[in-house]
Amino acid sequence: MLNDININDFNYPLAEDRIAKFPLKNRKDSKLLVYKNGDVTDRKFIDITQEISPKSQIIFNNTRVVQARLLFFRPNAVQPIEIFCLEPLSSDVQIAMATKREIEFYCLVGRAKKWKEGPLSIMLKDHQLQAEKGERRGQGCVIKFSWDGDITFAEILEEAGHTPLPPYLKRADEESDKDRYQTVYAEINGSVAAPTAGLHFTPTIIEELKSLGHSIGYTTLHVGAGTFKPVSTEKVADHEMHFEEIHVSSAFIQSLINHRGSRTAVGTTSVRTLESLYWLGVKLLQDPNTNNIELNQWDAYQLPKNVEVDQALTMLLHHMNDKDLFSRTQLMIGPGYTFRMVNSIVTNFHQPKSTLLLLVAAATQGDWKTIYDYALANNYRFLSYGDSSIIHI
Repeated sequence: MLNDININDFNYPLAEDRIAKFPLKNRKDSKLLVYKNGDVTDRKFIDITQEISPKSQIIFNNTRVVQARLLFFRPNAVQPIEIFCLEPLSSDVQIAMATKREIEFYCLVGRAKKWKEGPLSIMLKDHQLQAEKGERRGQGCVIKFSWDGDITFAEILEEAGHTPLPPYLKRADEESDKDRYQTVYAEINGSVAAPTAGLHFTPTIIEELKSLGHSIGYTTLHVGAGTFKPVSTEKVADHEMHFEEIHVSSAFIQSLINHRGSRTAVGTTSVRTLESLYWLGVKLLQDPNTNNIELNQWDAYQLPKNVEVDQALTMLLHHMNDKDLFSRTQLMIGPGYTFRMVNSIVTNFHQPKSTLLLLVAAATQGDWKTIYDYALANNYRFLSYGDSSIIHI
C-alpha cells in the first residue's frame, strides 16, 4: 500500500507563468512529450498517431462538462453570490441532469455570508431559476433548485451557468471556454471538470487513428471537483480520495474482453475507470452476492492479486446481465501499483503534490521527475489547458 509515501516527495516548482491560462487556438498544436523505456523525446500532438502502439484499443472518457457555476445577483449588490453545483443528493449525476422542475444539490457557496435569508433567483429568457439554502454540510451546503417549464436541469445549467474552470487558472470564464473546456467527443452530462487529456484530440485525429487499425472505445467517468483537491496530509495513506461515478455498457466490457493487444487510456480518468472495472470484477469473484458494487480507496491493495483480466471482466459482465453498469470508484493509484488494464497513458502535466501526479509516478515506476524536469526545461505548458504527454508503461 501507500503507507510509507510522503507527499512532499512529489513536489516540484511550478511558476505561475508556466500554467496555461488559455488554450492554444488549435487543439492539435500542443506539444507532446513521449516517455518510453526511461527516455524522453519531443513531438507535436499531431504526431500522436505515430506514438501509439499498433492495433491498440484507445479508450476515451466521453463525459461532458456541465455549466456548474451559477451567479445570483441580489438587488443593488455589486458582486454575485456564486453557487457551484458539486453533486446531487438523491440520485446519480446522469439522472440528476435529466430531472425536471426541482432538485437538491450539494454545493459550494461563494460570499455565503451575504446570503442572509430567502431564495435567490435568475431570470432566464423563458424561465426563472430559484435557489433556496438548506443545511450546511462540511465546506458547503444543500441547495434546493426549482424552475418553471418542462426542461431538464442540464438545460437550465446550459442557459444560466458558467464554465467551472479550475481554480488555479485564476480568471473568469469566457464564452470560448464553453467549447474549449470540452472534448470534441463529449456526450454524457455530468462533470464539473474536463478530462483534459482529451482536449487535444480533433475529429480528424480520431478518424486517422481508426484508419490506422486502432479500435476506439468510450467510457464515462464523471469528474468531480475533488480532482483539484491537493493532498494536504504528509502521509499519502492519510488522504481521503474522492468518489467519482462510472457508467459503462455491457458492450464496452465485452470489447475489453475481446481485444488482444495493447490498450491506451486517454487521461487519468480513463485509467481509473479501466483499472476500477478490473477490481470490481475481482471483488465480485470474492463475493458474487455483494450489493456493494463500488470500489473503495484501498480495495485494489487488499483484494487478491492473481486474478486474470478476462476472468475479472467476465465476472463483471455476468453481474451486469446485459445492463449498463452505474458504479462509483474511489481508487487511488500511486507508486507500487501494478496496472492490469492499461499499457500507455495520454495525459497533461499535473499539479505538484496531487493524486494525479502520484498516478504518473506509478506509471513511470517512480521516474516522474525525468518527465517533469524535462517539461520545465523545455517550455511545456502545464495543467488543464497545457501540453500533453504519452507515457508507455
